[in-house]
Amino acid sequence: MLFILLIVLLFFGGKKIPELMKGLGKGVKSFKDGMNGVETPQDKGDKVEEAESEKTEERKAKDE
Repeated sequence: MLFILLIVLLFFGGKKIPELMKGLGKGVKSFKDGMNGVETPQDKGDKVEEAESEKTEERKAKDE
């Protein structure tokens, strides 16, 4: 285990490791939230945009 950590330190350097771990933590949290069905504000915004585009398509169909 120590050998693997030494290799990672050599590849990325001491300054990049905290940034990598922060990104990894955010990714794991996002994955867990997705598995539990928790919606983020970004997900809700995507659904609103989809609903608006569907309404626009329906209006175009009625006009034709």
